[in-house]
Amino acid sequence: MAGLASEQSESEHGAVETETPRAKGPLIYRQSIWTRTTHWVWVVCLFFLLLSGFQIFNAHPILYIGQESGFEYDNRVLSILPIQREDGSFAGRTTIFGHSFDTSGVLGFSGTQEQPQFRAFPNWITIPSYQDLATGRVVHLFFGWILVGTMFVWFVASLINGHLRRDIVPKGADFKALPGEISAHARFRFHKRAGYNPLQKLSYAFILLVIFPLVVLTGLSMSPGMNAAWPWLIEIFGGRQTARTIHFGAMVVLVLFFIVHVLMVVLAGPINELRSMITGWYRTDPTSEEEKP
Repeated sequence: MAGLASEQSESEHGAVETETPRAKGPLIYRQSIWTRTTHWVWVVCLFFLLLSGFQIFNAHPILYIGQESGFEYDNRVLSILPIQREDGSFAGRTTIFGHSFDTSGVLGFSGTQEQPQFRAFPNWITIPSYQDLATGRVVHLFFGWILVGTMFVWFVASLINGHLRRDIVPKGADFKALPGEISAHARFRFHKRAGYNPLQKLSYAFILLVIFPLVVLTGLSMSPGMNAAWPWLIEIFGGRQTARTIHFGAMVVLVLFFIVHVLMVVLAGPINELRSMITGWYRTDPTSEEEKP
């Protein structure tokens, strides 16, 4: 009787609702071969530039503002140094604008008290792992010039195919839509559009058109050969030590961008995002009835 009543109830109220599979949006060709190739070359270059840059920084782990540095100057903005405590043990101390932090085990001092490593950045994160300034500079310059060449190729290709104008440079409508896009990201709602969203445009424009050129120009301004050829370049940045500090600061911005970038890829759907940067094809959201013509 119970089964009969159940069947009667279903016949009166209709079939039991079943969960329909979510519709997939169309695949579009989003990333050109130029965008994909330069993207992955940049990944390799920035990896070696970062780790060899740590090696170079370890040779003198202090940053200054101005043209000169030394014991008689009070122009330090950052230092990562080992210290010895009153009890004889070692520690790492990072000082930023006069504020000091204990960074033992990570920055300034790593290893054990019996086998200490007195390095700003530990050996596992530098290229080469041992202290070798000459090799670090060779690696840094090699990948630095590859980065410059790749930037030039990307810029010319992006001008020709319209990628720079269409996808990178923000427009007035992007700034108007920015608050809504920030709100959607805060709620982990990621819309898969054919084009970049306003946050992507602003961040990519900042990295590609501001930070990348800044890294290159400050790096060139620290070269004695460039100082002889373009003496005005070092003056633009207020001296060699200021240029070195800006160079380091731009590196920090790139690392933070990389962390956020990877996090967004994971949250937005890594398979779709990686497919876009490998094959060029990207799956967008299904078109809603309101959007259909």
